[in-house]
Amino acid sequence: MREPAVPDPNDHTAQTREQALAETFVRLADTMVDDYDVADLLDQLVTACVYVLGVTAAGLLLDDQKGNLALVASSSQETRLLELFVLQNNEGPCLDCVRTGAVVISANLESDRHRWPLFVPAARMAGFESVAALPMRLREQTIGGLGLFMNVPRPIPGANLRLAQALADVATIGVLQQRSLHRSHVLSEQLQGALSSRITIEQAKGILAERNNLTMEVAFDALRAHARNHNLKLTDVARSVVTGGLDPTRR
Repeated sequence: MREPAVPDPNDHTAQTREQALAETFVRLADTMVDDYDVADLLDQLVTACVYVLGVTAAGLLLDDQKGNLALVASSSQETRLLELFVLQNNEGPCLDCVRTGAVVISANLESDRHRWPLFVPAARMAGFESVAALPMRLREQTIGGLGLFMNVPRPIPGANLRLAQALADVATIGVLQQRSLHRSHVLSEQLQGALSSRITIEQAKGILAERNNLTMEVAFDALRAHARNHNLKLTDVARSVVTGGLDPTRR
């Protein structure tokens, strides 16, 4: 596989990408404190993958510490629905990745229909033609999987896969750090809280989309922008939309 060339220092696109990558690592590292929003941390991860790596979409499955996997972050509605389909049908590259702790790649989903007879048609119907799944792991412990999706049948460059794994590794450390600070049941409650937060965020997206005739993606962008502009947690903003009538789409 041919690797991308070293970025030209005069290429402003490359400079913008490198700056975004550096800022992403800084944001992920900043979450490694006692009190952080897991949902926001993992949302930053999938958002960064799409923007920095140039993939079409990204989604993340996380172990809820009770032996189950759950969808906790996705960059698009299509990805969210596809990952939920994966969980419901117990089949797909992300599940294989979590089970084995190894990277799983399909550069052409149609040619891998025999591997995932249910997943491949659903993925292609959602507009995806290739996928790479990377483990969220530290040493021998795997707590989730990061799925990268492309709308064309071609492999993601090796350099980009290594960057994605590095981002996933930093996020994994951020989650697992809590195990060294708290008892396992506290971590379980925190991860369960992340899943509850995701439900609240999805409810807020739906309310904004319905109220303002927006797509789910635009509604979510408004939530995230309001949280960052006002230095608030994404979950708190979503809860205000659901319970307090906040509308971040209105200035």
